[in-house]
Amino acid sequence: MVSTVISYTTVGVDALEVFVEVDAGRGLPGVTIVGLPDSAVKESKERVRAAIVNSGYPFPTKKVVVNLAPADLRKEGTLYDLPIALGILATAGLLSEESLRNYIVAGELGLKGEVTKVKGVLPAAILAKERGYKGLIIPPENVEEALLIEGIEVIPVKNLVEAVAFLNGDIEIPPAKALGLNLELSYDVDMADIVGQLHAKRALEIAAAGHHNVFMVGPPGSGKTMLARRMPTIMPPMTEEEIVETSKIYSIAGLTEEVPVTRRPFRAPHSSSSDVSLIGGGCRIQKFLQLSNKYCDSTKFIATEEQLCLP
Repeated sequence: MVSTVISYTTVGVDALEVFVEVDAGRGLPGVTIVGLPDSAVKESKERVRAAIVNSGYPFPTKKVVVNLAPADLRKEGTLYDLPIALGILATAGLLSEESLRNYIVAGELGLKGEVTKVKGVLPAAILAKERGYKGLIIPPENVEEALLIEGIEVIPVKNLVEAVAFLNGDIEIPPAKALGLNLELSYDVDMADIVGQLHAKRALEIAAAGHHNVFMVGPPGSGKTMLARRMPTIMPPMTEEEIVETSKIYSIAGLTEEVPVTRRPFRAPHSSSSDVSLIGGGCRIQKFLQLSNKYCDSTKFIATEEQLCLP
């Protein structure tokens, strides 16, 4: 019997569907994971086994094969723990497979079956809405970022037992509700702190008003970083679209405690940073470009160094 659980992977700042297919059949007992998994995904079989047993469910004494499709996409991280566990339980007849088709599932499992936070939930929420899924089943720590996307259910599950009971209809978990964005901004710095620099401040005001780029040149200590750090304080509040786009980057980076991002971010790279480091690293960029052209609109990509380092 083959069961399928829907999850996701991220390429750039977008999420793509990953179908976690689980087959339990004849052969020596064990778990094999295929579909271009990284080390964290390969190690999930030990976490999943312990989580299933310690949650009170029998682990099948069969040969279990887990396929992460499409097989040519690199699968990274621990977010596949919960989908794999649910797929194994579904093949054993302990879970309603019909309910698995409605949700995108993600979550890291502890050895006792607890579900902990993962990366990239916000892009997954966008994917769920675009593909018409009912919603997400995710860890409680990722709920706030998923609620940025309206029109889908966000189901927080604390452990494996709770996830199984919800999918079987034994318990009802009400979808999480958004608390609303707090757009009242406060900054530790202010443009009024700067004495002098009248021409530079005037240039920044014009750039902020017209959404223009600014190129500042000058010797060390002339005030370039000081001015740039205060640039967000004179810009208008972020729109909902800008909040979502910026928060996607933080979500994929695993900075869930900072999501949603409602203040315009500021970064100060070191003066000795190379061109390659400024755009996120340069290892095997060609492979990244091939994937972006195959699966997504490449004009939407803003990649981190880790995401560019594909095999």
